[in-house]
Amino acid sequence: MFKRILLATDGSPASDHAAEMAVSLARLHGASLTSLYVVDPYPYLGIGETNPMGFEAYMNAAREHATGSLSRLAALCERQQPPLALEQRIVEDVSAVEGILRTAKDEGCDLIVVGSHGRSGLSRLMLGSVASKIVAHSTVPVLVTR
Repeated sequence: MFKRILLATDGSPASDHAAEMAVSLARLHGASLTSLYVVDPYPYLGIGETNPMGFEAYMNAAREHATGSLSRLAALCERQQPPLALEQRIVEDVSAVEGILRTAKDEGCDLIVVGSHGRSGLSRLMLGSVASKIVAHSTVPVLVTR
């Protein structure tokens, strides 16, 4: 049924659960799996003046977090029998919602998998729920996991 699955991850426990679901669905349907981490500069820009690290330090830390998140997902795919092929993407300079929707379109994905609760704290208050915005604006089915 599904041919190309996009897993949007942010490294949270909810994303880790979504990853397990996406891997299972990809195996079940024989679908390709693409993982995506959006390095979103906008939470920093809203509160940046109070951050002593500075913008570049914020972005470097976000890139490191993205790499770690995608590495955990790659390890999950490698543990499958047989190992599941995984394409990985990191997108920068867009909001999480825009990056996810654009990547799904560009990659020709027919399913987006996201966790129900990812980012929290100030970024959640300022941006609202990423998952709910994906559901509202996606042109392809969205699976939201808990």
